[in-house]
Amino acid sequence: MNAASPSANPPAKLATAMAARRTPEQVRARRKLLWREMLTSLWAPLCIVALVLFPYTTLIEFVPTAAAWAQPAMKGLGVLMVAYFVALLVWRNVSPREKQLRRLRHEAHELISENERILRKPQVREKLSPALTEQITEQALKVESASAEGDLEKLAREVRALEALTSQHLGAFRKESPMDFVGGFVKMLLVALVFRTFIVEPYRIPSGSMLPTLQIGDQVFINKFIYGVRVPFANVVPFVIVRPPGRGDVIVFNNPVNEATDYIKRVVGVPGDTVELFDGVVHINGQPQTRESVDSAFVVHNLTDNGEWFDQRESLFRESLGGVPHSVLQTPSRMPRHEGPYVVPEGHVFVMGDNRDNSSDSRHGLGITGYGKTEFVPYGHIKGKAMVVWLSLGYHGLLHGLFGGTGLRLDRFFEPVR
Repeated sequence: MNAASPSANPPAKLATAMAARRTPEQVRARRKLLWREMLTSLWAPLCIVALVLFPYTTLIEFVPTAAAWAQPAMKGLGVLMVAYFVALLVWRNVSPREKQLRRLRHEAHELISENERILRKPQVREKLSPALTEQITEQALKVESASAEGDLEKLAREVRALEALTSQHLGAFRKESPMDFVGGFVKMLLVALVFRTFIVEPYRIPSGSMLPTLQIGDQVFINKFIYGVRVPFANVVPFVIVRPPGRGDVIVFNNPVNEATDYIKRVVGVPGDTVELFDGVVHINGQPQTRESVDSAFVVHNLTDNGEWFDQRESLFRESLGGVPHSVLQTPSRMPRHEGPYVVPEGHVFVMGDNRDNSSDSRHGLGITGYGKTEFVPYGHIKGKAMVVWLSLGYHGLLHGLFGGTGLRLDRFFEPVR
């Protein structure tokens, strides 16, 4: 079957004109090339993980018991994607032919895109004859076909021919206008801002205040919409989407005392609660919360101020808040006999770190106003709920010998934040 014959009035868009002239064989070759380019991109492993991560986080949030089988499956996928990424990285840099072919394909894509951008302009179409537009279209198709074939010499030849044609007839229009550049930049910026502001945002655990639940170097995803859409800078949440923050939730918030810093802590008290601690046991509205001793000599790995790892020995307890079981660390000899009472005001939450003796939380002025001052976290300062550890660069991980004890923690992949 032959390609469609040229039209007396070619389409305004180069992409439309090329699509109208492709043979079925060219369509199949192009589709195969697109799949190849996607699967050999270094972004491919990350995109695969991102596609699976959303249903995974939704599943473990609303069906916590599903984590028993879903988490091992996700960890397996994560390890596989790491291997996939490393294999791609090696192959793309070791194979001379692949490096050259990838460079030429990139040049071909950029050149066709440039022609598309130029030919969209009405002032350009008015000056060009239909015959010249057809000539550019046909040459762009030759470049595309050579790219799909993977013939280096042919592709280089066809790219040079399209470059010469473009320079000769469209040279005066090749310079991108400031508005074109600004428009493209603004679009990308808006997409990034919308995603980070309203959907999900990564957060790195910088300290040991949430040990053992969260390890130093864990990278967690924050669900930004579960509590409601937060208006940045204004620090207000106009409405709740799923539910308000609940006891036991691990949240990331903008410190209301020092807005230049973000903290991650566990919600212990919600509006109207009276929180007290007796010998380390949390009491909410006079009711003691479940707490049992697990290990009196539990070791976790913390960092000094100069970045050196050290072993921290604490007592490990298993606690439950709002039906959310989790681990906490505390040294009985340092444990105050009584703390509180703390009465949580409307529109605020009371937070504590799981590493109870090493946490600048609501009991201690959120690390800013000091130990004699209680600070609550307003709803409007809460950025979201920590959902899952998607990556961990922490103590004794893969290749830790090369980076002062810090390495890739495969065992932490896709750990639900409980």
